[in-house]
Amino acid sequence: MDMKSNGKDQALGVDEYGFSIPQALESYKEAMDEYGVVLNRRSMKWSKLLQGKADIEKSLTVKRYVRKGIPNEHRGRIWMVSSGAQEQLEAHPGYYYSLLALAHDPKLQEVIHIDMHRTFPDNVLFQSTSEPSQRTALYNVLLAYGHHNRVVGYCQGMNFIAGYLLIITKDEEKSFWLMDALIGKILPDYYSPAMLGLKTDQEVLGDLVKAKAPAVGQLMTQFPGIWTLVVSRWFICLYIDILPVETVLRIWDCLFYEGSKVLFRVALTLIRHNQPEILMARSLMDVCECFKSITKGPFTQDCHTFMQKIFAEPGSLSMATITKMRESCRQRIVAEESR
Repeated sequence: MDMKSNGKDQALGVDEYGFSIPQALESYKEAMDEYGVVLNRRSMKWSKLLQGKADIEKSLTVKRYVRKGIPNEHRGRIWMVSSGAQEQLEAHPGYYYSLLALAHDPKLQEVIHIDMHRTFPDNVLFQSTSEPSQRTALYNVLLAYGHHNRVVGYCQGMNFIAGYLLIITKDEEKSFWLMDALIGKILPDYYSPAMLGLKTDQEVLGDLVKAKAPAVGQLMTQFPGIWTLVVSRWFICLYIDILPVETVLRIWDCLFYEGSKVLFRVALTLIRHNQPEILMARSLMDVCECFKSITKGPFTQDCHTFMQKIFAEPGSLSMATITKMRESCRQRIVAEESR
């Protein structure tokens, strides 16, 4: 990424994604200049890796590259290929536009319309006065997806995800297929009416915390249902509006490439890194406030160091382990809800 190209936007207090710069301009510029050096170095390595290749196969080298960050000029392409979205797009030419040509469900249109003005109201790309405004593209992607997946339809949180996809891909059809990869494959049952996948993963995190941060796990047992209160937004919004933009995008690089286990790595790292603060909590309100504060500050702002931490701090965490824990937690939840 060429950091100089964004000078005009930074002068206006807006980053390259259209979001307001959330801190003093000088400290932001200093941090971005430092990160820009890292990005430019990564960009050269990625360009060399991708040179002359129409496709890219998964390998340990590519996995290492993804964990170190995908430059924006390659991000959309790598997300599409690694998630299987590109394969789906090519297998269903014109399908996205055929969904938009259907007679639309008025109830679906209404619930999507309600969330339009709530989607990144401070982002210049999504303001109704912007020319062109991403709101139209956002509405189209959500409407098409609602017709494509009638079980899910539209669920709050999906607007933010579609918005981020549009910011990166700048393409409705690609954003649609990336949403399909996320909701249909990477995060099954997160957005279905019963949200069983989301409930399951909250319980899985609780069990992981008991194993990897036992003192915090012990504290949390005092508050039944606490994980729903403190991490449901982390998972359902995939850390959007929870962590800084650059950090979220780095997490998504790994989410599309490695799957949903990265969501647990992020949560465990935040919890383990902030154990002393969490253990000072004496009430339910204290815990909730603490979980809000641990996502802010220099630790999460420095996305490069943060991403190194998430692959070191929680220790071993395989997809096989997550799958086994999900089966156990799901059975527990279903048994409790059927009583």
